Amino acid sequence: MLPDLPDHLDRMLTRLKLTAIRDQLDNLLDEAGRRELTIREALTMLCEREIARKDQRRIEMSFGLARFPFHRNLAGFDCAAQPSIDRGQIQDLATGRFIANGEAVLLLGSPGVGKTHLAVAIGREAIVTGYTVLFVPATTLAKAHAEGRLEEKLSHYAKPKLLIVDELGYLPFEPDAAHLFFQLVSRRYERGALLVTSNRAVGEWGTVSGDPVVATAIPARTGAAPQPRRDHPRRELQTAQDTSNVQTKMEGVSSS
Repeated sequence: MLPDLPDHLDRMLTRLKLTAIRDQLDNLLDEAGRRELTIREALTMLCEREIARKDQRRIEMSFGLARFPFHRNLAGFDCAAQPSIDRGQIQDLATGRFIANGEAVLLLGSPGVGKTHLAVAIGREAIVTGYTVLFVPATTLAKAHAEGRLEEKLSHYAKPKLLIVDELGYLPFEPDAAHLFFQLVSRRYERGALLVTSNRAVGEWGTVSGDPVVATAIPARTGAAPQPRRDHPRRELQTAQDTSNVQTKMEGVSSS
């Protein structure tokens, strides 16, 4: 006895995990008929709809896993209010090339000028492109040591292709947290991209860590320390003109 064809087809599509085609099959077949598509064209349309559904679900899940504090995009950033921002450089960061190259990006500026907005927007663009992203407030790094979960957290933070550390320097690090951040940067060194926002110029990072050795090592690992040659390429973006000890224009730096 022949199986019931609609139910049999439904089970096969489920087994193949083609759930978008399964859920919309009647409507898709009607659409193919109205457009008078050939079999090849109809199959192409079905595959496109399935891929679109899977991509949308991946993006939605990745947005949740990234733990962004809010929804921001590049279109909502007021570049006119920040004339020091090079719009072209921001658009270049949004392509994700710096992630593919394992670069470090520093967004420096006074509180309230939009550093976190840009970081979240760039992170969301990276997810749409296909990269994994994790957003971590710098203040949470201290909790891992206090909770006795240092190794677990280090492994977790080292996994995504892009790690965003927000507001480095907003509050001084305890020595344990400073060492944790150094270990984290070292693990990601040349393995994954890093985006750091800070209200402090790189030269002031020593006052953040409370440890002169770590204070020297962290800029070197992020490519922020002045060196004859940088092994870890980085880009430094200034997001405000009124920040003391911070240059008033965006500066892009890449490895030689």
